[in-house]
Amino acid sequence: MNLNDWIGRSEEVTDRFTATPYAALSATLDRPALRPADGTPLPPLWHWLYFLPLHRQSEIGADGHAKRGGFLPPVPLPRRMWAGSQFEFHQPLRIGDTVTRTSTIQDVTEKSGRSGPLVFVKVRHELRRSGENEVALTEFHDIVYREAARPDDVPPPPKAAYPDPVWRTKWVPDDVLLFRYSALTFNGHRIHYDRRYVTEVEGYPGLIVHGPLIATLLLDLLRHRMPEAEVAKFEFRALRPTFDINHFFVNGTPGADGKTIHLWGEDHEGWLTMDATAVLK
Repeated sequence: MNLNDWIGRSEEVTDRFTATPYAALSATLDRPALRPADGTPLPPLWHWLYFLPLHRQSEIGADGHAKRGGFLPPVPLPRRMWAGSQFEFHQPLRIGDTVTRTSTIQDVTEKSGRSGPLVFVKVRHELRRSGENEVALTEFHDIVYREAARPDDVPPPPKAAYPDPVWRTKWVPDDVLLFRYSALTFNGHRIHYDRRYVTEVEGYPGLIVHGPLIATLLLDLLRHRMPEAEVAKFEFRALRPTFDINHFFVNGTPGADGKTIHLWGEDHEGWLTMDATAVLK
């Protein structure tokens, strides 16, 4: 099996940006749960509420993800994580829009790390409104696959979070928050809601807070500190898992140029968990 054979494969999904997922995520983030009118701009990253992966129950694997193969390559490694993403926001997407997402396997790279073999898959998503040829949003999604945890595994050394953020919000995750976000994104990955599975099978100390949820909270922090700002570009890298057994922070510091915003996640011990940059229009 040559995983590079999957490079260039593509698929299309069309969805209508309805009001209820918007209101449901607002409620999950402890915001007023009002169903927005058609024409309301979608906050950055909230497109993840749409184009949901509607796999049949018989197609689900032991980890809660779809079984390997199909659009994504059948990587023979059991642990799958969202490593990071890069975005360019070209045009606003709004409630009521009908949007087509074209997804293409951009690259597949096999490497060897301190924990064993790794496979990195990069997927390019392009979102277009119905009847328009111009791309409204470009997204690159980085996925990493790795071997199962072993008792003698040595985790990579943590990196201290950046000091003295200008903005800082504390979040206390729990089972309900993680379940609600999993449900909103139709994410069946058991590491986010099945405590026995995540601790006994994958070897983590607690439920893992979704990387996309933390990224959404970073831009939510920016959106509420600078409500008139429009994001042109955003990128993030997940550096360290965040678990539901402790609180965590989302932080931000505007740059001197007035357009670049440094955003990052920080765990309860002060370690850097996610590093991100937003560039404003």
